[in-house]
Amino acid sequence: MRGKKFFSKDKFKGRSENQFKAKPFTADKRKTSNQNYSRFKLFIEYEGTRYSGWQKQENAKTIQGSILKAAEEVFGDSFIDIQGSGRTDSGVHAICQVAHLDAKTVLAPEIIKLKLNDLLPHDINILEVEKASSNFHARHDAKSRSYLYQISKRRTAFGKNFVWWIKDKLDYKKMESASKLFIGMHNFSSFSDDDPEEKSTKVLIDRIQLKEDGDLILIRIVGSHFIWKMVRRIVGVLVEVGRGRKTEKDILNYLNVKSNEVAKFTAPPSGLFLEKVLYEGEKLSGEFSSIIKI
Repeated sequence: MRGKKFFSKDKFKGRSENQFKAKPFTADKRKTSNQNYSRFKLFIEYEGTRYSGWQKQENAKTIQGSILKAAEEVFGDSFIDIQGSGRTDSGVHAICQVAHLDAKTVLAPEIIKLKLNDLLPHDINILEVEKASSNFHARHDAKSRSYLYQISKRRTAFGKNFVWWIKDKLDYKKMESASKLFIGMHNFSSFSDDDPEEKSTKVLIDRIQLKEDGDLILIRIVGSHFIWKMVRRIVGVLVEVGRGRKTEKDILNYLNVKSNEVAKFTAPPSGLFLEKVLYEGEKLSGEFSSIIKI
């Protein structure tokens, strides 16, 4: 197995200040050419507030980097690598991120879980560890992913890191109606800073659900994959519809013609959670609920 490819700093021009300053790691030179290693599937929850996203970086604190550090201490020279199902941006949380870990070890999954958690900071937790096939790949084998966004209709003393507080009154019914326009295969170039010449901006959205839960509005988005800032910009545009500043016609225009205007509506990362990563044969429940109660 080759180490994951990382790009030069030029790849990150225009991103957040922390992402711009952080220099990505060079590719991991550790090899798995001999098949004496074991592969494990990790289920991970984390609060992303203190971190510059999932992907490891030399000059920034990240989720992957923190788990790598713990794994190196647990396995020593027997540790090989860990790869996630995908990246989450700076400040974004995960209810259940999935990763695979490679190491030459005889430790049982439950022992690996305990040892890693003993070393990890309080805001990263390994929920479960399972033995996996050497052919399993956390990212390549994923069939779909779901994200959950939490909007608060009131100021909260306890949930600031987990919601986006909107002071304006939002028209929930208009937001729910407009959300259906995103379902299906669309070009989301207006909703991402990714370069369509380097990476396809076409994404299949399987489902969008809205739900009112006390003083929260929950937005769940399920799709094949997601490109950079896409979910946060969908949420931001739906909020503009709820405010009465944008219409369904505007959404259709954004989906049909590349627009830089959408960037102004990017929702903050605090309210966003990677909810679940689905693999072959797995199904997502139609029920969902808030992470915190307000």
